[in-house]
Amino acid sequence: MTEGMIVAPIALFAYNRPRHTRRTVEALQRNALAERSDLFIFSDAPKRPDSADAVRQVRDYIKTISGFKSINIVERAQNFGLAKSIIDGATYLSNQCGRFIVLEDDIVTSPHFLTFMNEALRRYADDDRVISIHGYVYPVAQPLPDAFFLLGADCWGWATWRRGWALFNPDGRFLLNELKRRKLTRPFDFNGSYPYTEMLEAQIKGINDSWAVRWYASAFLANNLTLYPGRSLVLNIGNDNSGTHCEDSRGFDGLLSDTPINLDAIKVEPSPMARRSFEEFFGQGKAGLLRRFLRKVKIVSQLGRR
Repeated sequence: MTEGMIVAPIALFAYNRPRHTRRTVEALQRNALAERSDLFIFSDAPKRPDSADAVRQVRDYIKTISGFKSINIVERAQNFGLAKSIIDGATYLSNQCGRFIVLEDDIVTSPHFLTFMNEALRRYADDDRVISIHGYVYPVAQPLPDAFFLLGADCWGWATWRRGWALFNPDGRFLLNELKRRKLTRPFDFNGSYPYTEMLEAQIKGINDSWAVRWYASAFLANNLTLYPGRSLVLNIGNDNSGTHCEDSRGFDGLLSDTPINLDAIKVEPSPMARRSFEEFFGQGKAGLLRRFLRKVKIVSQLGRR
């Protein structure tokens, strides 16, 4: 069903991890729609002199990449940091292309990732209830439907349209005040099972630089939905202490799906069952230990690096 489909450009945000970047690109190249995809690589500049060599290695590698419709490289002259880089790059592609897919340099994808993202972008392009498409799903204990919707937005391999990104509000203080004014902090925190409100408070204080918690809050307050696959099409390989402010949090690891996701007969409404599964995952086992750790230090490994 991909013949004649509009294929969204891919934004890849890279910094100073050449091995992770290579694995991310090589996985993406194995996707059936890679050769029809325009790849935009945003390479951040070193924040400190000791990162300069690794940044150079990344830049040397990305100049050798092939297997896509086009390769477009943006080398930052100054360090943007992850949040500014993603916000700037996403805004550029939103304005230029109308729809786009976002990956960071530590996101390994299933061969079915691009097909899922582009098919979902096509199906829900004109549905204002849907703000984004997400490629990752937590390794919950319960079987999930092939695909489902949840309120909010997410950050590990995602896509949206110009109308969706237009709802992004970078003002964390405004978002927090709205959540409190509407008495929504508990549902925002998945019924207290994950400290998203604390993440947002920490972003306001400058403790983290998370764009993603603001993206989630923007979508949540707009009462918009994100489509998730029932089997993960994404594996984050960066939770290995290799990124700045990135702790070892492998409790989020799961298996990449080796089969495509069926998008037929999905109701555009939040899935109570999937939400309960997320809450249970957040509140127990390795994820529960990580949640308590994040509460203590108020640093969000997967939502703000560099």
